[in-house]
Amino acid sequence: MNVIVIGAGVAGAATAIALRRLGLEVTVYEAYAEPAGQVGSFLSLASNGLRVLRSLGVLEEVQRAGIDVPRQRMWSGSGKLLGDVPRGRPGGDALHSVTLMRGALVEVLRAEAVAAGAVVVTGERLVDVTTVEEGGVRAEFASGRTARASLLVGADGIWSATRTLLAPHAPTPEYAGLYSISGVAEGIETPPGVFNLTFARGGAFLHLAAPGDRVWWSAQVPGATEPEPGLTDEERLQHLAGLYRHDQVPSAILAATTALHRPTPMHRLGAVPVRHDDRIVLIGDAAHPVGAGQGASMALEDALVLARSLAAEPSVAAALAAYEATRSARVATMVKASSDNRDAKTAGPLARRMRDLVMPLGIRLFYARATAWLYTHDCGELPAARPAADGQRRSGASGGHWVSG
Repeated sequence: MNVIVIGAGVAGAATAIALRRLGLEVTVYEAYAEPAGQVGSFLSLASNGLRVLRSLGVLEEVQRAGIDVPRQRMWSGSGKLLGDVPRGRPGGDALHSVTLMRGALVEVLRAEAVAAGAVVVTGERLVDVTTVEEGGVRAEFASGRTARASLLVGADGIWSATRTLLAPHAPTPEYAGLYSISGVAEGIETPPGVFNLTFARGGAFLHLAAPGDRVWWSAQVPGATEPEPGLTDEERLQHLAGLYRHDQVPSAILAATTALHRPTPMHRLGAVPVRHDDRIVLIGDAAHPVGAGQGASMALEDALVLARSLAAEPSVAAALAAYEATRSARVATMVKASSDNRDAKTAGPLARRMRDLVMPLGIRLFYARATAWLYTHDCGELPAARPAADGQRRSGASGGHWVSG
């Protein structure tokens, strides 16, 4: 069976690895002509996502590319410690959370996908997909290229072209009233191995120690409109300095900033009415964008569950139905948690005061139980690849390649 994957980000690259592990032919089509490189800020992988990486055989490579972060501390804007908990894992779990640059994670996954035999074609933007009479799908790209496969996986993110083609009446992303902007500071003493979340007046502020006496930070700023384009880094820093002027630690980190990443508006997406048919399936942000530090981990879970479903079921249609049945309840719970998390980060003055009073007790009494459903989840292992039938061709298990569209 051959598979087309649209999008070479976290979801697409992980899907390519998982399906190649099963022995399927996989071609990944990426809209950007040069998708490699350090694009975007840092992200974190919790224990549930790390277990998927272990199943795919790439856990150690990702751990080497990132920072081991066993603890998370939550602070009020005044500097009061609200909670100190295991980061992205249940207590006692030796699988520590990893924080790394998004580009580093994608590079590791893409390299492994190619090494496993996937073909990655860049500079090809999907414009149409149709079911063909003899079974399977036919994909058309803006360049005029066409491709046929037994299955098409839409892993092309929140602005998914695949979603629009599969479900023309699906909702479109809307600005969620929050944007993030991140950067690198130097010379700020920060304990290693701790992910710090400050509920500051200007918005939630994240920071952690990075190699080379640096600090990675991210500000999640409430705003009625998306961040103004065209501002210089100096102007953006001045604006942030004003927002966080009452918060000691964020102010000090902003003052020591040496590099700034462009702001990223956060979007919400209403429930997608159709996430698969008999030959097309949406995964990752194309189907269910989530925040709360779980976007990458949920995309990884999707990739592994899809591969397991394809291995277990007698047909593509049955596999996609099984995949949806397996994922739907967990994804719905995660979307709700993401919305609650976003609302907490845009709380007003009264809500912030109440949070500062109640959170220390709530964390001590309820945090472990409240997060167990998320961090203890295990999607299982990949089954062994099926033997090829007589005369059936398996593509380059020893290595794939890149193609420029």
